[in-house]
Amino acid sequence: MTINELKKYKKILIIGYGVEGKATHAFLKKHFPEAIIDVVDASDGEDYLEDQQDYELAIKSPGVRPELVTIPYTTATNIFFANAKGKTIGVTGTKGKSTTATLIYEMLKKDKKEVYLGGNIGKPAIEVLDTLTDHSWTVLELSSFQLQDIKYSPHIAVMLMLTSEHLDYHPNVESYIEAKRNLLRFQKQTDFAVLNRDYPVTNESDLYTDAQLFYVSRERETNNACYTLSGAIYVKKNETEDEIIATKDVALPGAHNLENVCAAIMAARLAEVSTKYIIEVLKTFYGLPHRLEYVGEKQGIRFYNDSLATVPEATIGALDAFAGEVETLIAGGHDRGVDYNELGQYLVTSGVRTTILFPTTGEKIWEAIVTAGGEKKIKKLDVHSMHEAIVYALDETNSGKICLLSPAAPSFGVFKNYKDRGDQFKKEVMGLA
Repeated sequence: MTINELKKYKKILIIGYGVEGKATHAFLKKHFPEAIIDVVDASDGEDYLEDQQDYELAIKSPGVRPELVTIPYTTATNIFFANAKGKTIGVTGTKGKSTTATLIYEMLKKDKKEVYLGGNIGKPAIEVLDTLTDHSWTVLELSSFQLQDIKYSPHIAVMLMLTSEHLDYHPNVESYIEAKRNLLRFQKQTDFAVLNRDYPVTNESDLYTDAQLFYVSRERETNNACYTLSGAIYVKKNETEDEIIATKDVALPGAHNLENVCAAIMAARLAEVSTKYIIEVLKTFYGLPHRLEYVGEKQGIRFYNDSLATVPEATIGALDAFAGEVETLIAGGHDRGVDYNELGQYLVTSGVRTTILFPTTGEKIWEAIVTAGGEKKIKKLDVHSMHEAIVYALDETNSGKICLLSPAAPSFGVFKNYKDRGDQFKKEVMGLA
């Protein structure tokens, strides 16, 4: 919805007052000072939505279910796309979104492009809207919540691996995938789509876009793609192959992160970033806070914070990155209805000796371990605080080994969010003698 279209509404209700809701409120007050703009939030009580009919338009925050809104509505993401100047790169997927979006942003910034980072990372997209010019690039990390009712697609759409998540919000996996594919649906032939070929759901998403197709792979060489092969990363476009960097020179840890690296390289190349700047970023970018973040060594034990791992696949990737060195895993959290069987099977042969588990998915993780025959190989300890978890970890982990926080679940319940969870982990570790 354009700013001119918004002008006709004199009574607007913002539903949800988190970070994006607050940014939307500030934007509307600036542009429509004479309009009545009210805010409601779930924290106001169970009946917070009962007066919707008093308003002409709602602006729904991402976590609010669409069926709860009974009047015409739009979203801050739609407002951004309808009014944004310059070009936009959108990144989505089940895991790797934050890392990939940040890599792309850093590559464009290194090439001295006018670039902003927003969405689920950086600032809310609507907050940077007024600063954009025709030469701007905006890199957005976009969740399924933001994509489910979007009416626009970015100039460069990057779709990483897709698996099940947010099943406490979406009715089924198909609904979640369909929301993600909205990143592609509104693209034109002059746009670009970057898809991960190694995952069937993502690879088959080419049917949902009219954009020019480019691919990412850790498994195969292919044209119009960025891929790893024989210890190096290559870009092949129109049958011309360029070696970008040796994989050993990539600072970001973990073999699974090479998928994110390849996606970022492909997007940056499509944005005409010089290869020398791409290489500079890859050699110096060690990752995000709360993503395989080295916290320190205490009593010979190395502690790593991977609180951003909110799905089982992310935890498997983290364990794989350390190649059997993780002896103690701290996991569990809010239950979104995902399947932990694959994680349970992986843990049995991973070298992990102790699992320190938070409710409520801690019990589901343990059930998956038992199903995989691991109850005699792996010890289970239940906890309800990070202090308790670190006390156990210090006792259970041998010198020279790793204690890894990689929850495979969201943080809600015991912690405010993944940052709070990771920060508490770091605080407790740094407090050790």
